[in-house]
Amino acid sequence: MTALESRVLVENADGSLGPLLRVADDRLGPGAGYGRHEHTAVDVVAVVLAGSLRHRWGDGADLVAGDVAVLRAGSGLAHDEVAGDDGARVLQCYLRTADPGAAPAHSVVPAAAGWVDLGRPDARLWLGSGPGPDGLRIGVGEEPGVVGGEGGPVVVWRLAVGRPAWAE
Repeated sequence: MTALESRVLVENADGSLGPLLRVADDRLGPGAGYGRHEHTAVDVVAVVLAGSLRHRWGDGADLVAGDVAVLRAGSGLAHDEVAGDDGARVLQCYLRTADPGAAPAHSVVPAAAGWVDLGRPDARLWLGSGPGPDGLRIGVGEEPGVVGGEGGPVVVWRLAVGRPAWAE
């Protein structure tokens, strides 16, 4: 693989999943990237499943399998992400921002396991294996997908039940 392959697992245009807008399973070949692109009023949560990824914005960040990066685009930013020599597999999760006017920010949770603090009350992320907590479960095997059963590595989103104001 030399380029980006992306498979959308969840899309939510009607607000039925609260702030969660989209989840994609992205696979990048060695040195492949997304290209410099812009985001505004969105939080992007990148769960690195395999390989390594270099985030190019601000001071930058090097991510490896097991890390979770949280990019808060707020009022807007342009950035890129490029796979390392071993390529990368990343779950890219997009959430409508809780604060669209905020200054952009980026943080990394290294070797994330269990509940990951996203700093927002309407969405929680859990990483692990086995049954895990209740919520929107996404299996991260070779062929990922939304799953209802138990077992295997999973990412679980627990989302606010009510529809957000933007969806009304």
